[in-house]
Amino acid sequence: MDEKRTSRTQPAGLDGLPEKAGSTATTYLDGQLLIAMPVMEDERFARSVIYVCAHSADGAMGIIVNRPAGSIDFPQLLRQLDIVDETAPIELSDDGETVKILRGGPVETSRGFVLHSSDYSIKDATLPIDGGICLTATLDILKAIAQGTGPRQAILALGYAGWAPGQLESEIQHNGWLHCPADPDLIFGGDTDEKYQRALKKIGIDLGMLSNSAGHA
Repeated sequence: MDEKRTSRTQPAGLDGLPEKAGSTATTYLDGQLLIAMPVMEDERFARSVIYVCAHSADGAMGIIVNRPAGSIDFPQLLRQLDIVDETAPIELSDDGETVKILRGGPVETSRGFVLHSSDYSIKDATLPIDGGICLTATLDILKAIAQGTGPRQAILALGYAGWAPGQLESEIQHNGWLHCPADPDLIFGGDTDEKYQRALKKIGIDLGMLSNSAGHA
């Protein structure tokens, strides 16, 4: 992807989140996974799996779900952001200890985006996507997770991937991406290193059998 085209794509919606396409836009990929083809030359997206949060005539926005942000863990981040006091206990829910911090994409890398299950929602701040998956980008959801009242499943992504109008469609046509239906296990699962091959297997593709020929699922 071209850096300038990618970084300038910031479709606005609730609390700055992108707007979903209308129900008649059946060709859009909201709620699906993009899987980078082996020929992907852009190192920022090589072997990446991206959950598409919004896709319309205005462009597209997604979160990379298989690229860890580093060694920092979630409780440590909560304290660094002063969401909880340094000495205060963090009452994570049953799945809270496994909240992963990911590099969600090259746009707005200092901003956090939480992909989560639909059992949690903030009015005018949570974007429902598809299949019980939502996106929230406010500190309130991190506070809720720290207090044990947040969503059952969640990942925190720093930054996102964005496409200008028509850019994602063009990249798919030029053999940049495959796409397939998403599922919570691929989005929230902890086996980050295996998600790329698992996503390919989901559509019946062996990584070693992929060629340079264009196509999509």
